[in-house]
Amino acid sequence: MTLDLVTIFPAMVEAALAAGVVGRARESGLVDVTVRDLRDYTEDRHRVVDDIPYGGGPGMVMKPEPFFRAVEAIAAERGQPSAVVLATPQGRPLTHAKALRLSRMDRIVVLCGRYEGVDERVAEALVTEEISIGDYVLTGGELAALVIVDTVVRLVPGVVGDSASVTEDSFVRGLLDHPHYTRPSVFRGMTVPDVLLSGHHAAIEAWRRRQRVKRTVERRPDLLDAAELSDDERRELEALRAERAEARRGRRKRAPKPRA
Repeated sequence: MTLDLVTIFPAMVEAALAAGVVGRARESGLVDVTVRDLRDYTEDRHRVVDDIPYGGGPGMVMKPEPFFRAVEAIAAERGQPSAVVLATPQGRPLTHAKALRLSRMDRIVVLCGRYEGVDERVAEALVTEEISIGDYVLTGGELAALVIVDTVVRLVPGVVGDSASVTEDSFVRGLLDHPHYTRPSVFRGMTVPDVLLSGHHAAIEAWRRRQRVKRTVERRPDLLDAAELSDDERRELEALRAERAEARRGRRKRAPKPRA
């Protein structure tokens, strides 16, 4: 996979990409992540990438020409990109499914906006998808682009050493992950669940399965509508829902009756 990030702050992006899983994947040659300075694709001596907005208003808007030149130069060098992504709060939310789809592509370009935004013609004629990492606004697209790159690269086969670390992640099948513990078994009076110390692998897996379902029910029940549940997980879900319904009935019975 080749991945090109286009930004006006290449040093900021390069520093983050040099570390961790992405950094190791680059060093090993599993992925080719290249950072491009948008100003290299300007044609004026001041390397200007922004201008005042038509119609008035605050701030500056990023010009279309440098983005088009950048993507055209990348395409000439590497081949036509499979996707051109714009990191923007107006995009569709980044999900595991979207990251998995991108991880299966050969060539991706990610564009980082700044200021009040990017000239709309970039989105209309150049970008294949706009992606948001959340309902908030950053000072620029660099952090969002790094999130996109990180979540995509770690899904490329071979990047994460233990494949189970990827296949058992939160959101892979629509469930949150189970709790994790390590040594010491007792820390400041807090203990590790006995089942995890038992060495009984079937019991441990059953506990983890129940915890995955329980956490999702409690924290992200919206995920369950599209979750790919196994038969065992579906039984856990039904049991948990029955327990919660019984608890609600019990609370209603104990509630004091209003006085006449």
